[in-house]
Amino acid sequence: MIEKFLKELQKYNAPLVFNPWADYDEQNDISPLAPVIRAANLKRYLELRGNARYLFIAEGLGYQGGHFSGIAMTSERILLGKHASVNPKCVLGDWQYRRTSKPDSIYLNKKQQDEGFNEPTATVMWNTLARHNLSTMEVILWNIFPFHPYKKTGLLTNRTPGKEELDIGINYAKMLLELIPNMKIIAIGQKAANTLSAYGVECAAVPHPSMGGATRFKEAVARLFTES
Repeated sequence: MIEKFLKELQKYNAPLVFNPWADYDEQNDISPLAPVIRAANLKRYLELRGNARYLFIAEGLGYQGGHFSGIAMTSERILLGKHASVNPKCVLGDWQYRRTSKPDSIYLNKKQQDEGFNEPTATVMWNTLARHNLSTMEVILWNIFPFHPYKKTGLLTNRTPGKEELDIGINYAKMLLELIPNMKIIAIGQKAANTLSAYGVECAAVPHPSMGGATRFKEAVARLFTES
């Protein structure tokens, strides 16, 4: 079932959208094997979470996170064991962790070249989960539009997914809910909550941790787990 879901994701192709499990970026990917590595990461991630209780869902994948890791709200630096506070085993257990960004790409800064990409939202997300007596294997992180929408200026940018993209993306979210049923859905940010509600998906909501919202996000997640 997971393989079928992954194959459906890999079929998607559209302008100004990077599909991390199918697309190869010659400028920034380490080799043509990069999408294969990312696909294996996602498959492993979902296999470990067959009994997940919570689905945290934001709007779209970011270039600092899932673009290179293959996993929503999870940075490559976490997977490479280069993150100061998040152990990669929380994500994929005992696994062959490999980077997919090109270390000598001129588009990466020195820190990114040495340690891979890091995403602030990913850091807040994983650190918040670690504060609660909850196995990270009980949580799935996802996006309504599971691919990376980028601007015309280049792949290493983020843009908000449009309505047509969300219309497409919600179908993958529903596939995931069929794959792993009975999860409590938590929307990250009001835009994600409004979008899910518009499609008839019942969810709780927490503030998005970006743009100074990290404290409010942590407090809301703490309340949510206390009430569960």
